[in-house]
Amino acid sequence: MSTERKPLPNIWWTEAAIPVLESWLKEDPECGEAWLALHYDLTTAGQLEAARHAYSQFLRSRCPVGPVRRAAEQLCEGRLPEADFLLKDHRRRNPPDPLVLQLAAEAAFRRQKDGDSIALLHECLQLAPDQPGARFSRALAYYRTGKPVEAETDLETELQRQPNNPACRALLAAALTKTTGVERALELYARLTDEFPSQATLWMSFGHVLKAAGRQPESIEAYRKATQLEPKIGEAWWSLANLKTVKLSAEDIAAMTAQLDRSDLTDDDRLHFEFALGKAHEDLAQFDTSFRHYDAGNRLRLRIAPYEAESSTVNLRRSQAIYTRDFFAERRDCGAKALDPIFIVGLPRAGSTLIEQILASHSLIEGTMELPNITDIARSIADRQRNDADYDYLPLIPSLASDEWRSLGERYISGTRIYRKTARPLFIDKMPNNFTHLGLIHLILPNAKIIDARRHPMASCFSNFKQHFALGQLFSYGLENIGRFYRDYVELMAHFDEVLPGRVHRVYYENMVSDTENEIRRLLDYCGVPFEEQCLRFHETERIVRTASSEQVRKPIYREGVDHWRHYEPWLTPLRSALGAVLTSYPDVPVFDSSSNR
Repeated sequence: MSTERKPLPNIWWTEAAIPVLESWLKEDPECGEAWLALHYDLTTAGQLEAARHAYSQFLRSRCPVGPVRRAAEQLCEGRLPEADFLLKDHRRRNPPDPLVLQLAAEAAFRRQKDGDSIALLHECLQLAPDQPGARFSRALAYYRTGKPVEAETDLETELQRQPNNPACRALLAAALTKTTGVERALELYARLTDEFPSQATLWMSFGHVLKAAGRQPESIEAYRKATQLEPKIGEAWWSLANLKTVKLSAEDIAAMTAQLDRSDLTDDDRLHFEFALGKAHEDLAQFDTSFRHYDAGNRLRLRIAPYEAESSTVNLRRSQAIYTRDFFAERRDCGAKALDPIFIVGLPRAGSTLIEQILASHSLIEGTMELPNITDIARSIADRQRNDADYDYLPLIPSLASDEWRSLGERYISGTRIYRKTARPLFIDKMPNNFTHLGLIHLILPNAKIIDARRHPMASCFSNFKQHFALGQLFSYGLENIGRFYRDYVELMAHFDEVLPGRVHRVYYENMVSDTENEIRRLLDYCGVPFEEQCLRFHETERIVRTASSEQVRKPIYREGVDHWRHYEPWLTPLRSALGAVLTSYPDVPVFDSSSNR
C-alpha cells in the first residue's frame, strides 16, 4: 500500500457517507480520518454500538506499535477489562499522554463509568485542547450523566471547528431540549431531517421536541415518519402512544404485533412495543390484553436494568436516623437565604405537572423543568468518600460545617440560573425524586417552598407501572416494587411532617380535581403570591412541557383519570399487598412501626 494516503471523497457528513466510508475502510483500515467521520455519521444515524466501534478503530489507528496499541486493539474487540489494565499500567509508568487518556476515557465510557470518562477527557483536553474526537466524547458523557449545560458548552466549542458536523448538531439539539433552548433545538432538527431525510432516529428526536413545544400534529407526523423509515424502532411507536391523546388504530396494532415476532428485535425495542401495545389495547377497553403487554414490558425492563427494592427503605431509615428535630434545630438558618425556588416533589404521575402548569401561569412564577441540580449536589457530597458501589451521601451530612450549607445553597441558585429565562422572582424545580433529598433541600435552602404532589396509591402506582420512562425511575417497574416505593415515600414524608411541622404543603390530586379553585388558592397562599385568575385557566398558558403529561395539562382539568386504575383491579393484588396500610388509610397516614427512630 502506498504511504501517501488518498484524500477522503467530499461526502463527509451527508446521508450517502456511511456505505462509502465503510467501503473506503475495507481498502485502507488505518485511515483514522475515515474512522472518525464514520463514527460521527453512525452516531447521527442512531447506530450507537457501531459508532463506538468506529471510534475505537479511530483511536487504534493513531496508536504506535507497543502496549498502547495492544490496549486499543483490546478495546476494539470489546475486551474492556484487559484494555483498562494495559492503559492503567502505561499511565503509571509514563507521563500523561492525550491519546492514552482518550483511550482510557473510552474504556470507562463503554463500562458506563461516565464520571471517570469525563475526568480523563478533562485531563486530555487540558493537554491537547484540539484532540480529535475528545471534546465530542466528553459532551456525550456529560449528556448521558444529566449535565446538558456542560454538554452544550463542549459542543458549541467543537462546532466552531466543525460547523457542519451532524453528530455535534444532533447532540446539541438533544442537550438544548433538556435546558431551555427548545426553539433552537427545533431549528437544528428541522435542518438535520432535511439533510438526512432517511434517518429514523432524527425524525423521532424531532418528534420529541415538537411534542414538548405543544406542536402535536407535527409531532405525530415526525413519529409516523420514523416508524415508516424503520418499522422496528419501538421507541417511536411508544412515543406515539405516550402522547395520551392519540389512539393507535387496528392497523397500527397489527404492525406492532408483527414486529414482536421478529427474531432480530432488540430488548429495548421490544419493551417499547410492549408498552405501546398496552396503551393501544387500553384505549380499546381490552384491559386483559393491555395488562399482559404492560406486564411484559415491566418484566423486560427489570431484566435489562435490575432494581433493588431495598434501596428506598435503606434511604428511608438513614434519613429517619439522621434528620431529627434536634438535628435541624442545631442547624437552623444555616443555608442560603434565597426565596426563589419552589420544589414540587412526590412520585411521577401524581399531578406534579398539573401543579407546575398552574403555578407557571402566575405572573411571579417561572416554570423551568425537572432540574438535576439537587442530585448533583448530593453526588458531590458523596464524592468526598468515593465508593462506586454506593454514592449515599447521608452518612456525611452531620460532618458538614454551617458555612458549607450556605455555600451549597448558593451553588444551587447559581447553577439553576441557566434555566431561568424571565425576570420572574420565583421559579419551579419539578424533579419529583427530590423528595428523597428533602432534608438536604431544607438545610441548604431553608426559605424554599416545598410542595408534595400526592395521588391515590392505586392510581399513582398503576399509572407508573404502565409508563415507560426514558431514564431512571427503576422503582416503577413491577407492582411489588412500586407499591413498596410508594409506602416508603409516604413514611419518609410523614417523618419530615413530624420533625419539620408545616414545612411541606401537600396537594392531593383528587382534591385539585374536585375543588380546583380552593385548592389553587391554598397553593398560591402557601407560595406567598396573590391569587390570579390566569391560574384557573392554566391550560391556556403556552410553555414548554417535557413530561408524559404534556398534552393533558394543555386541557382543562377532567375527572376521567381519577379511577381509571379500577379497570385493571383483577390483576393488581400484588400492588394492594405491597401498599398495605398506606392504601387502607389514604388520605390519612398510618402509624409506622419505625416511629421510634425519629
